[in-house]
Parts: sequence; structure tokens; C-alpha cells
Amino acid sequence: MVDSSNNDLFDREDDDYDTYIAPDLKFSGNIRFERPFIVKGQISGNIEASSDLVVDSGAVINADISADRILVRGKITGNVKGKRVVFVTSTGSVSGDITSAQVVLEAGSDFTGRCTMIK
Repeated sequence: MVDSSNNDLFDREDDDYDTYIAPDLKFSGNIRFERPFIVKGQISGNIEASSDLVVDSGAVINADISADRILVRGKITGNVKGKRVVFVTSTGSVSGDITSAQVVLEAGSDFTGRCTMIK
């Protein structure tokens, strides 16, 4: 069970995000952000954040990721580090290592890699 302090990560509407990568966008390079961010398109590179990252269904990311809280509904190939939580939904896929204080893999999710729990 995910900590109830993370409920706002699941309850946000698209309008609640300051920045997003639209479904028709392909971005290559490094991304850094400090406000909640949603990806609906494709990213290749690295992602570093002090805020929340949502990888929406249909999104494809080939990158190493570091963020505060990470919600995965799409596909990630790369290592994922969440300071507080990494939550992979039933539609989500991670091929790479996950490191976080809390890791949640919903039934039906796909995960190939190692999982390391940190404090």
C-alpha cells in the first residue's frame, strides 16, 4: 500500500502540471525541472528533478531518471531513482534498476532489473 501522503500524485489533472511533453513530441537531451512534470511523448537522455515526474500511458522514455516521486504508467528503459516513491501502475513498464524509499509494483506492471530500498 502506498503512503497516503502520495495521494496527490495520482489525483492531479493535466492542467495541474506546469510543464509537459505532449504525445506528439520527441525530445533528446537532458531535462532538469523543479515543478511537477508529465511526459506523454518520448524522451531520450537523462532526467533530473527535485519534484514529481509522471510518465503517462503511451509515453516512452529511454533515460536514467532521478526525481522526488515517480509515477509510471508508460514505458521506461533506464535506471530510476525516486527519493520518496516509485509507483509502477498496471500499464507501466521499467527495464532498469529502481532505487527508492518506497517501491510499488501494481499487478500487471512489468519490471526487469534490481530493486534497492533506501532510507
